[in-house]
Amino acid sequence: MTTQPESIIGADKVMDVRPIPCSVKHGLILKTWRELPVGDHFVLLNDHDPVPLHYQFDAEFPGAFTWDYLERGPEDFRVKLTKLQELPPPVATTQSYGCSAH
Repeated sequence: MTTQPESIIGADKVMDVRPIPCSVKHGLILKTWRELPVGDHFVLLNDHDPVPLHYQFDAEFPGAFTWDYLERGPEDFRVKLTKLQELPPPVATTQSYGCSAH
């Protein structure tokens, strides 16, 4: 059993963030991914290439995830994010990675 809210991740394991305001999008994605059980995944669906988010994952969770593009535009981008290992509790950060495409 997972802790994924059905309103965020559908039964098809897709997290559609296209309608979510950019100001909360990254935080919601990170929170959702952190709550995944090890070995589980979701497919991120976005309206632009989430490169800044990938940089953030690389910086904060090196070796703890896989990032696999399933679709690369031009309108939709789908990335399969898999959690590979348990994480320490989150640390407050002042660095912000935003949606630079919007």
